[in-house]
Amino acid sequence: MIEVVSKNNIDEVLPLIRSYQEFYNVDEISDSKNKEFFSQFGESSSTGCQFIYRDNDTVVGFATVYFTYTSTIAAKVAVLNDLYTVSSLRGKGIGRKLVEHCHKFASSNGAERLQWVTAPGNEQAQKLYDSMNTSKSTWHFYVYNT
Repeated sequence: MIEVVSKNNIDEVLPLIRSYQEFYNVDEISDSKNKEFFSQFGESSSTGCQFIYRDNDTVVGFATVYFTYTSTIAAKVAVLNDLYTVSSLRGKGIGRKLVEHCHKFASSNGAERLQWVTAPGNEQAQKLYDSMNTSKSTWHFYVYNT
């Protein structure tokens, strides 16, 4: 079951956010900072929304969508910035359900497309994305830290 993250359930997703950040080798992980940051997103937020997936009342996955704009198509777009499923349940369709839910959410909120990036070595995620009705970009992703 997919539901919106809110003040009532945010504490349940924090351990998964921590695991997600560990997967991507984040140096300094703060549960309090994560709680404050992710609390700003919700169904009525214009900046984005976070969703969780429950299996037998346990949160086993999450996805976060942010809204932005792109001048290349002169439109609003949604960025699937986070997608995570607990490792023991990967390959069971949870990630696909979350991506499809985010796609519908993006469309219903006026976004022209849902877009995302993943690490080149994250082959399991790429296998999922390649199996969906998506196209892979040839653009390079740059980071200029401040």
